[in-house]
Amino acid sequence: MTETRMAAAAGPRPPITSLTVVFASVIMVELSSGIIQGFLSPLLKGLTDTLHVTAADLNWVSIAALLASVAFTPVLSRLGDLHGHRRILRWTLAIVLTGSVLVGLSRSFETLLVGQVLQGALAGFFPLLVGILRHRTDESAARRGIGVMVAALVGGMVLGLIASGLVAQYVDSPTAALWVPAVAVSLALIVSWPLLPESEHRPGGSVDWLGGVLLCVGLVSVLLGLGQGGTPGWEWFSARTLGTIIGGLLVTAVWVFVELRTEEPMIDVRMFRHRNVVVVSLVTLTFTFCMIGVIVANPVFLGTSTATDGYGMGLNPLEIGFALLPSYLSLALGALVAPAVAAVISDRLTLVSGSLLMAAGYGAAVAWHSALWPFLAGTVLAGLGTGFLQHSTRTLAVEAVPRDRTSVGSGINELLINAGGSIGAAAVLAVFAARTRAGHVLPEVGAYTTSWAVCAFVSLAGALIALLYRAKNPERTGR
Repeated sequence: MTETRMAAAAGPRPPITSLTVVFASVIMVELSSGIIQGFLSPLLKGLTDTLHVTAADLNWVSIAALLASVAFTPVLSRLGDLHGHRRILRWTLAIVLTGSVLVGLSRSFETLLVGQVLQGALAGFFPLLVGILRHRTDESAARRGIGVMVAALVGGMVLGLIASGLVAQYVDSPTAALWVPAVAVSLALIVSWPLLPESEHRPGGSVDWLGGVLLCVGLVSVLLGLGQGGTPGWEWFSARTLGTIIGGLLVTAVWVFVELRTEEPMIDVRMFRHRNVVVVSLVTLTFTFCMIGVIVANPVFLGTSTATDGYGMGLNPLEIGFALLPSYLSLALGALVAPAVAAVISDRLTLVSGSLLMAAGYGAAVAWHSALWPFLAGTVLAGLGTGFLQHSTRTLAVEAVPRDRTSVGSGINELLINAGGSIGAAAVLAVFAARTRAGHVLPEVGAYTTSWAVCAFVSLAGALIALLYRAKNPERTGR
């Protein structure tokens, strides 16, 4: 009787949802996210003919989605913390579904890019799902949950690779496989709508719209200038290129000034006074620079024929999907074992190991790109290292903030993932544009080796930065 009175005095409890059901719904959403991020890879080489674009132009497919993610991520993350993670997740799924339908209808490069921009809202999936998990589990379970989410994300990329490869191989239409994401997101929306629980806690406050707009304009301007730099009309020292980059940096500086004087900032820049926050942020930038930087380059290389172009592996879309499969499986493995690895060797050495494995993988691509199996072995090494870093940086970013800012903390990390990826894609775009001869669709082989060498160097820089990470106190932030 006493226990009953105490429970009544504590107020009504939120409805209990089975953790298995929550995980199943989370996995379904992340699978759809992975499918969207993986389905285009086997199709990229064919799109150069279907949409009449060059291999350098195709880098804009990833850049468009990444720039949109920069705009979506902080706003969706903050809205989730304020108004409920499930509610905002539903709206986000609807936005991504709209973009996926546009991609399916694409018969021009411009329509494809518009669809990619709307699909960029998927960057909000991870922080919103982490918000639900962290409010429903303890810290240990949340860490495991993040590992499962990363593995599901990679599993979705694998499904996307194989599904689009099969459709492209056996359906007599060059654009039929573009409908794969719409099917995946529809299923995720149907499954998660009734099953995912809402996070009950509401910290109060408001959305810093001015900060969100300034951050978006600043970062997009800088990344646009970097992405276009070196292309016709955007020479590196032209007024247009320098004006776009410098203007973006100035707007970003104004954003920092505004955020420091805002009571409820979109992103609390004061967090970057802490060494570990800066280290994790920089490592995130380095590994995503490499991971997303070559997301177009590798599939195009695998699909290029040595007989006609002098380099490449000459694989068809389905074969490209299977060739990329080992790297994605190793990425998933790295994400799943990262918590155990960190428990044995520490978070710092896990960050270092991941960066070194990536450097070794890209170095192998430079040395052995003339033979398929050594090249794929290099992608497996890079994938394993990426898995370590995918889990570790996301986990450490979330644990650095209080629970009522969970989505914002995860959102900051997602924002850095998108920013690093945008810079990497822009760098590869610049290399490809510079090494593509007039009248040719594909670049010289040196465009690929240069890109891989740059990624190896950036990964080594990430390993050096990770050495600066300090072990946390036993009392974790936000507990």
